[in-house]
Parts: sequence; structure tokens; C-alpha cells
Amino acid sequence: MYSFLISVAALILGYIFYGRYVSRVVHADPSLPTPAVTQADGVDYIAMPTWKVFMIQFLNIAGTGPIFGAIMGAKFGPACFLWIVFGCIFAGAVHDYVSGMVMLRKGGFSYNELIGYIFGDKARTVVSVLVTLLLVLVGAVFVYSPAIILGSMAAVFEDPFSSMMFWVLIIFTYYLIASLLPIDKIIGRIYPLFAICILFMAVGLMAALLIHWPSIPEFWDGLANRAPSLGVEGQDIFPCLFVTVACGAISGFHATQSPLMARCIKNEKYARPVFYGSMITEGLVALIWAAVSSWFFFDGGFEATGAPDGQAPTVVEYVAKHWLGLAGGVLAIIGVVAAPITTGDTALRSARLMIADFFHLDQKPMKNRLVITVPLFAATIGLLWFNMADAQGFNNIWRYFGWLNQTLACFTLWALTQWLYTHSEIPHYLITLIPALFMSAVCVSFIMVDKMGMNLPAELSPYIAAFTSTVAAVLFFVLNRHTKTYQKL
Repeated sequence: MYSFLISVAALILGYIFYGRYVSRVVHADPSLPTPAVTQADGVDYIAMPTWKVFMIQFLNIAGTGPIFGAIMGAKFGPACFLWIVFGCIFAGAVHDYVSGMVMLRKGGFSYNELIGYIFGDKARTVVSVLVTLLLVLVGAVFVYSPAIILGSMAAVFEDPFSSMMFWVLIIFTYYLIASLLPIDKIIGRIYPLFAICILFMAVGLMAALLIHWPSIPEFWDGLANRAPSLGVEGQDIFPCLFVTVACGAISGFHATQSPLMARCIKNEKYARPVFYGSMITEGLVALIWAAVSSWFFFDGGFEATGAPDGQAPTVVEYVAKHWLGLAGGVLAIIGVVAAPITTGDTALRSARLMIADFFHLDQKPMKNRLVITVPLFAATIGLLWFNMADAQGFNNIWRYFGWLNQTLACFTLWALTQWLYTHSEIPHYLITLIPALFMSAVCVSFIMVDKMGMNLPAELSPYIAAFTSTVAAVLFFVLNRHTKTYQKL
């Protein structure tokens, strides 16, 4: 528990001090008008209260990522805490804040427009395809998990309520409505309430941890893989942990969500709490779930609850019931169910906006929204249907989502490094260059040694990582040797 409390304190201090430094790097200027004011359209560009913008951004990026990812990452032991802390402060929050600021300055750029602005049209086209695939994966994985939980909770009733497919159809119906309506009609009204549920759940679990004070692994007990019998056998901490715990530390998906709120922020001075602060808050939620899961896996919780497996949705359901009581458990389940559903619909909304920007389709007419939305939904349903036939369907989708998510984070970090390199009088670009090098090493080595990739011997991963980061660094400086640095922001 001491390692957990140290990690919580470190995240808070990271927001206060490092977040302030990053804010100075990007020169947040309260006097500049934002897209919510200059491009108001009543659909996507709408100035909203900052507390709502924060809550929506937090809910958009949170989903089940900091919960399910942290649960699966906790199986690796206390190394999970370290990755969440350092990943959030120095990679994830910087990734979210700097990308959000560029989007603000450029009129609410979509993600692919951001990449095109920095790297050109070819990169924009490639990233558009990758991001669309990622957002479809997000829509699928964040239907899968709440449908499992809702079906399990409704098992006392007759069909169709206990059927997973029934809840999939209900969730997709909601997806369609929420992604088509103006952002302030559903998202702006109910998302803050769902965000409060997630925060309440986190506070309740934090209190339970302090009361129970479980005996969970500490940093000084060792950072090796602690649970090979819990489904992580044969998986080394590097690179597997850094892909498993994605949203709780750094996530490329976040940059696809930032344009939604970049179009709703009233003043640049609020960008730090909205973007950097949301990531730190997500990290706190991930830390809490990692600690709770450590109790579940290492201090008798697994046996005490009689849980049939160590799957993330099962852990959530059992922990909520046994730790928070009836009322708290219900609110926790609501939070865990609402988070992925709301993240899924904003993912598909982001995909719609990105495709619309790419093809220059005005989104005021409903027919234009439908032209993009219907094929997106069809692809998401197809992917979900294909994986529902597999008993390991959730894990399969998550693995693909995790790797593609972190790969997208690499694209973003390299783009932001290039942007900072050409806008920095001193080498401030190091705040994104170092995370870009590390995440590139993670993603390349993972796809090389994982069974879904090249399936090379795991012993090669450190060498692959070192080679990748070295080549990437050399290429960056070689390609920029004639670049004129320091252009005014």
C-alpha cells in the first residue's frame, strides 16, 4: 500500500509542477480567441462551461481503458504503478495537452488534420486510415465489455435481457443517437453525471483500500512479473506491460478525442486542467484499480470472491459487489458500464468528424452525417460479431486495440516533437522526443515478439527496442539538419 500512496502523491505533484512547465512551453495565451467562439456552429463548435468540458474530456478518454488495462496490468506486479505514474506525467499528459493546444490554435483541427499540418498530405492520408481503424476498434471493444456486464447483471431475468446481443443492440442504438445529435444535446448534459459516477467509484475504492489496507506487492519486493499463473505467463514486463496499460498511462486514442473539446473550450488558460488534468485524473483512477486488482490477485481476493476467472469484466463486477456494498456497488457498475459506452460513441463521433474534414463534408445537414455514420457503424458491428464467436473475443480485440493505440501515440508524439522543434528557442522538444523514442521502442519490439506479430523470441525485445530508438533518433536529427528552428507560436 505504501507504493500505491507514493504513486498517488507523485501524480498530483506531477500535475502541479511538470504540468506548469509544459504550459509555459506551449505559451498558453488567455487573450487569444478559441474556435468555440470564432467558429460557433451550434453542432460541434459550442462554448461550454469549463467544468463540463473537463468532465466530458475525462469521460471521453477514460472509458474502460484505465480500469480494464490497469486490472490486466496489475498482474505484472508493482511495475504497473511505476508505468502509470511516469507514463502519465511525462508522456500521456504531455501528449494530450500539447496536441490539444495545437488543435486549439488551428481552429479545432481533427487528428488527421493535425498530422497533415505537420507532416503533409501523404501522412494525413495514412493516419486517417489508421485512426479510423482504431476508432472502430474502440467502438467495438467498448460495446463488448458493458454488454458482458449488463448481460451478467440481468441473468436473473428471462431472455432477452440476459443476452449479450440484446445489450449490444441497445448500446448501438444509443451510439447512433448520441453521435448524430449536436454535442450539447446528450453529451453536454449527461456525460458530466457519468463522469461523477466514475469519480465516486474511484473515491469509494480508495476509501476501501485505506480501510482494508491489503497486503499487496511493494516496489521493494521486486519489479519482476508477479503473476505468471494469472494469464501473463511468458510475457515479459517489457514490452507487454506498456501495451496492456495503455489509456491509464498514454493513449493515442486521446488525441482523437481532444478535437471535440478543443472546439468547446472558452479560453486557452483552461486547456491545462482540461487536457493535462484529465490525463492525470485518469491515471489516478488507473492506480486505484491497479491497487484493488493487486488485492484481488495477490491477497486472497480472487479466492474469497469465488470469481471463475481473472478476466477484467469479472474482476470489476466482483470487486464492486464485495468492496462497496449494494449502493456503492450499483454506482460503481453504472460508472464502469457508462464509461465505455460514452467513450465508444464519442469515438465514432470523432471518426465521423475526421472523415468529414478529410472529404470537406459540411456536418450541419443530417444526411451528410448519416452518409458517414452508417458505414462506420456497419464496420464496428461486423468486427464485434466476428469476435463474439470466440471465447477470448474481448482479449483478442483488446490486444489489437492496445498495440494500435500505442502506435498512434507514437505518431502523435513524433508530430508534436517536430512542431516543438520548429517552435522552440531552446530544446523544449525533448518533452515529447524522449517519450516518442520510448514508445517507438515499445511498439516495434511488441509487434516483433508477440504472437499476433512476428512471434520472434522474447529475449530479442531489448535489442530490438535499443535499435529502434537509436535509428529513430538519428533519422529525426538527420532529417531536421536543415530545419530552421524557432518560429513564433
